[in-house]
This record gives sequence, structure tokens and C-alpha cells, in this order.
Amino acid sequence: MSLQLKLLKSELTAELDSILNYWSKRTVDEKNGGFVGQIDFNDHLIANAEKGSVLNARILWTFSASYKTTNNENHKKLAERAFEFLTAYFYDNEFGGLFWSINEDKTPKDTKNQIYALAFAIYGLSEYYSISNEERALEIAKKLYLKIEEHSYDPINKGYFEAFTRDWQPIEDLRLSEKDANEKKTMNTHLHIIEGYTNLYKVWKDEKLLATIIELLETIEKYFINTKTGHLRLFFDENWNEKPDVISFGHDIEAAWLLQQCAEISENKILIANYKKHAIQIAEVTKEGLDSDGGLWYEFDPEKDELIAEKHWWPQAEALIGFYNAYQLTEKEEYLDIVYKIWKFIKKHMIDHKNGEWFWGVYDDYYTMKKDKAGFWKCPYHNSRACLELIHRIEN
Repeated sequence: MSLQLKLLKSELTAELDSILNYWSKRTVDEKNGGFVGQIDFNDHLIANAEKGSVLNARILWTFSASYKTTNNENHKKLAERAFEFLTAYFYDNEFGGLFWSINEDKTPKDTKNQIYALAFAIYGLSEYYSISNEERALEIAKKLYLKIEEHSYDPINKGYFEAFTRDWQPIEDLRLSEKDANEKKTMNTHLHIIEGYTNLYKVWKDEKLLATIIELLETIEKYFINTKTGHLRLFFDENWNEKPDVISFGHDIEAAWLLQQCAEISENKILIANYKKHAIQIAEVTKEGLDSDGGLWYEFDPEKDELIAEKHWWPQAEALIGFYNAYQLTEKEEYLDIVYKIWKFIKKHMIDHKNGEWFWGVYDDYYTMKKDKAGFWKCPYHNSRACLELIHRIEN
């Protein structure tokens, strides 16, 4: 292993420790239980902030996955804290779903069943089960999987619908966030369903679940991967009519390595071979979004021929893994050089060296975006996972 790779691994190990330290010390909610709902750009706690299920599920995954590397008992305790809070206050015992958000006093706030959130709960619960053997974690993960299959799966056209009311009725607003198109099937949700399902399969070798994973990988390959351009298609109606939208460089490079990993977990040789090819093609076209400073731009709008000139924290994290994965597949040094440049950009512009954690992002003039350090969408999942993946992938 080169000295440069050794240094990268060492720095990522230190950064993982820093990220986990921030979330351990700054986000535990001693007053209301669980973890705080929001910390702003200035590192100030926002009182009475609602708490999101996705954030809690990602915290659960982060400390569970990190414990396997750190062997830090406090990380295991924090994973247990996230598990207990998720199952006590976000899991809906009456209808079998997951509340999108709860109030500070732990009462339900937004009770819709957003399938994206259920998928992340499965991801976190199965990871927690792998370090704890807590049967309740596996039981609830299985129940959420079955609810998705019962209500979200489209038996006619395949794929999964986005969202439902608390009692699993149709809902008008299907969007994850205001910036998304209000469509019935999205790449983002399918990506994270397969992520959750394959993580569940690692701890529960169920043949029906495996068949579901294989079908979902085939569906994603058929509809979401544009093999002509290498980019992902993002939005569809129920009949798989595409609703053209932006190119999301972060989602492209995240899907590149993550879908390959899911195919490998399925052990389906055809899918593994296909997704390795996709991983290389997607990494190659994601280079379109790289700036000369090493950072990855957020999005590009082909219709307007307009670059969304922002560099957010999570695409940088996913790019570390996606380009390193491309290097592993091809042994081309150019991909490794991209990894080094991205990491240099992250150290200079993303990491909050004073308070810890990463900023939301920067604009094209490097002015820091004044958005949450922790919140509904700002979590320790992307950056901790990037550290973990590269620590494990770089040869000892």
C-alpha cells in the first residue's frame, strides 16, 4: 500500500472518530429522550424542533455499523438508544408503519407512511440486530418489510409507490421534500428500499426476500439506469412513463457503488456482472460534475442547461466511495486521483474543524451554506459510511 493510501486511511479513521464524537456529545437529548431534532449552522440547538424518523433511523445505522469497526461500547449504547426511541415513538403499533415525524414531547406529528423512511428503518434495525442479536429489532424490520410489500409494491407494473396515509390509504402529496417532483415512483426511494432489503437479507436469509431483492435490482436496471447517458432517471408515474428532471451527480455516484454491493449480496452472477459495468459507466459520467477543485457539484438541469452551483456534503461523501469502487474495479489510477482530490476538498471546505461534523455545503464562491448541522436531512450516515467503506476497502 502506498504512503498516500496509508495517510488517507489514517485520516479517514480520525475523521470517523470526530463525526461519531460530535453526534455522541452534541445530539443526545437528555431532556426529551432519543436525539435532538435540529442543530443550526452556528451549532446552536433549536428548542422544540420536531424529530424525523429518517434522522433517527440513520443514527441507528451509523452507531451500529461503526461499532463493528470501533468496538467502542458507547457507540453500541447510542445505537441501543436510537433503537429504543425509534421503536417506542416512531413505530406505529396500530397500523404497522412509521411516523414521518414526532413532536418534542414524543407525540406523533406527521403520521404519513413515507416508504423511504420505512426503508431506512429496516436498514438501521437490521444493522442493530447484527451487533446486538436483539430479536425485537429483527421482528420490527421484518414487519416493515412485509408492510412495504403489502401496500407499496405494484403487482401489475412492478416497483414501489412512494407514500400513504397512516392507515395505508392513497395520499395526494407523495414528495419526500419540496424540491422533488410529485410522482408515484422515484429512483431515490427504490435505491433505499434495495439498500434496506439487502441489509435485512444479511441477517435473515429468507428466500422470498431474496427473490424480491433480485426482482427489484432488475427493475432498477430496466427503468432507472439510463445506459445511453450513464445517468439515473429520477421520476416516473405508475406506468413507468418518465418525468424528466435534473441530473443528480450525488445520487448517480451513490447508486454506482451501492447497487453493485446489493447485487453482490444477492449472489446473482448476472446481476453482479451487470452492476459492475454500471458502476464503472456511472462513475465515468459523474466526472462531468467534478469541479477543478475536486468537489462534486450538486445537480445539473439539462432542460435549462443550468448547473446548480452548490457543493453539498453528502455527494462528496458518496463520491469518495463511488470513485474508489471504480478504482477497485478497473485499477485505473485516475479514479484514485479523483478520490484524493475530493478528500482534499472535503478537508478544506466541508469539515467544521472548530465544532466538528461537516457543513451542509458551499456555493460556487466557497461561501458556506447556512443550513443545519443536524436535522431532518442532515445526519451522520453519508460521511460516516464513506469513512467506514474506505477504511475497510483500503488494504491493511
